[in-house]
Amino acid sequence: QVQLVESGGGLVQAGGSLRLSCAASGRPTSTYVMGWFRQAPGKEREFVAAISWTGNSHYEDSVRGRFTISRDNFQNTVFLRMNSLKPEDTALYYCATQRSPYGTAWTSGFAFWGQGTQVTVSS
Repeated sequence: QVQLVESGGGLVQAGGSLRLSCAASGRPTSTYVMGWFRQAPGKEREFVAAISWTGNSHYEDSVRGRFTISRDNFQNTVFLRMNSLKPEDTALYYCATQRSPYGTAWTSGFAFWGQGTQVTVSS
């Protein structure tokens, strides 16, 4: 059973930074696409960023250039570094991984999800 546990959320002022972590257990993460999604109150969950087993990454347009996704396969952990945070980044951030290895899709195929970590950006 794959388990994902997020941490690192909190309250930060606009322009500040946070680093989210996602610790995975139950299987090695090295051959799976790992992703971050977020859901703001009253809105649908949306894609934020994903990283492939090769280290290639893909970002949602509004976070490109401000957020960086990375992975440490030895620690079975994925990170999301968030800089220049804006109030509109406020959301519950979820880590996810795809069901099948060597996936080629960036925003679909995610079958396992964490419980989320709250990020609140004040203006």
